[in-house]
This record gives sequence, C-alpha cells and structure tokens, in this order.
Amino acid sequence: MEADSPDLVIAKRLLDELKLRGFEFRRAAPGVDGPLVGSRLSGDSVDVVHVAGFSRDCSAWRQRTSSLILPGGALVERRVEGSALDVLNEVLAWEMEP
Repeated sequence: MEADSPDLVIAKRLLDELKLRGFEFRRAAPGVDGPLVGSRLSGDSVDVVHVAGFSRDCSAWRQRTSSLILPGGALVERRVEGSALDVLNEVLAWEMEP
C-alpha cells in the first residue's frame, strides 16, 4: 500500500484515536511493517487489537478478566475480524466499562 493512500491515512487516524481512548500499541515483530498489537483495560475486561495486514488478518476481542478457567474461550464477549479499517472502526464503537 502506498504511504500516502487515503485508506492508510484513515487507518493511522483510527489508531491515534484508539490511543487517545486508552490503547497502548507495540510491534509484535520487528520492522516498520511488523504486526501491531494494542490493548487496554476496560473495567473487568481487556480489549485487544491485532493488526497483521491492512486488508485482512486483523482482529479484535473483548475478554472478561476472571480467575475462572473456562473451556473454549467462554470469557470472550466480543470479537471482530477483517480489514484494518473494519476492525478499528468496530473497536472505536466499544464503550469503556466502568
């Protein structure tokens, strides 16, 4: 993707907005194009965003924090997968829990 493409500019703005809403991002692999992983604590939950590629392989989920061990990821409350723009837009709609 071109560095000045409109979609890339929008994705960067969405990431900036998520940072303002409490997400902390880091590279999951070396390099400027390495996958990004962001997380924030939200009440009794943790929100996680994984951006591996721009048009696919992106996901996010909200998982309840609990000391219970439940099979099959039963603590996951919300999940979204798709392009970076779709995932980032969806996560921006998630309300912070008190």
